Amino acid sequence: MKLAWILWLSQFLPQPAADSLCLSTTVYLEARNQSLQGQQAVAEVALRRKDSGLWGDSMCDVVTARKQFAPTIVSPNTRLQNMDAWHRSVNVALDAERNWALPVGQRKEIVPGASHFAAHAIANPSWSNAYQVATIGDHTFYRVQRLKPRA
Repeated sequence: MKLAWILWLSQFLPQPAADSLCLSTTVYLEARNQSLQGQQAVAEVALRRKDSGLWGDSMCDVVTARKQFAPTIVSPNTRLQNMDAWHRSVNVALDAERNWALPVGQRKEIVPGASHFAAHAIANPSWSNAYQVATIGDHTFYRVQRLKPRA
């Protein structure tokens, strides 16, 4: 599957299927080689950003906001070829969405308050001096800004 095809398809799917597809794609592109906990943490950051409304109203808006997540950083011709990793990414995304739908006090948070993450082997963003929430695998998770759910 090509990334461009997946993003095109997401425009025609009903909600919440489109958001699940976009989150699955992001988990795959950002963390397919990471532990389950690392994949869950990536999904959590994306879900926290969606709640804030600062990057858009849907998960697809959030993960395709300019230069925020892999779907806008890698080539649209990127092929998602590892089907085992794709299946894991879909499961992680669906589990993360179910978890995030719980009341705030009942959610299992992997990286509480994290609004950003970076894989330092490939990026050193200007905000990497922010408060470090956790390092999981190749990713460090940061609280760059305190995100609150929109009112």
